Amino acid sequence: MPGDRRTGSERPGGVSRGPGGIPKGEDVTSVRVVVVDDRRLVAEALASALRVRGHRVPAVAAPLSRAAELVAAKQPEVCLFGTATPEADSALEPLARIHRESPRTAVVVLGPVPRPRGVAAVFAAGARGYVREDERMEGVERAMARARSGEPAVTPQLLREAFVELLHPRSAPDAEGTRLAALLTEREADVLRRIVDGEDTRSIATGLGVAPSTARTHVQRLLSKLGTTSRLEAAALAVRTGLLDRLPASLPGPRRP
Repeated sequence: MPGDRRTGSERPGGVSRGPGGIPKGEDVTSVRVVVVDDRRLVAEALASALRVRGHRVPAVAAPLSRAAELVAAKQPEVCLFGTATPEADSALEPLARIHRESPRTAVVVLGPVPRPRGVAAVFAAGARGYVREDERMEGVERAMARARSGEPAVTPQLLREAFVELLHPRSAPDAEGTRLAALLTEREADVLRRIVDGEDTRSIATGLGVAPSTARTHVQRLLSKLGTTSRLEAAALAVRTGLLDRLPASLPGPRRP
């Protein structure tokens, strides 16, 4: 109305926001969300709880391998992505596919408390939020609202636990990361770092100072030694096992093969 000087939170139809700019009321309870989980009963229970609270849930799916197709078909604002093993390839691959094929859908992962590297792997694969699977429904709703608005959504408790482990890391070395590091040549270690950084074959070749065909050969040898079938799997394995921290220091500049 002309002359109406009320704020957005007071104006009829305005979006009311709480601390930190988190939408409240109607804005929080109007998320269009698809729920996927490898545990069908868990997915159904979560979907029912969300519907009771006013959210629109057009579809529920299990297992996670169906997630990308479902999101592409329904085009939700948010995908709640429940998994008991957030660092596993079986979770990271469909998550990365959603991010690649349906970038407008914000993915919020619900899972156990992984190591800080696990949280990093999930966000690197394209997630916009991570919430503990035992979080109260209000916390899940706040995460959905944040993710939908383009903000990272991580619960304070999870951040505290991650920082505690970073400040007080486990004293025992990661045997798997150490074993894998011993298998790699200096060149393969350099290739792995570039893969984790998201470089494609041409960029890897340029960085190494070699032809693209030679770079592809290095990549295939690396994947074979790690026992992986794709670059995404190799990157996830490197993060999950702490392999990157056990690689020899890289030399500056391109090197001849």
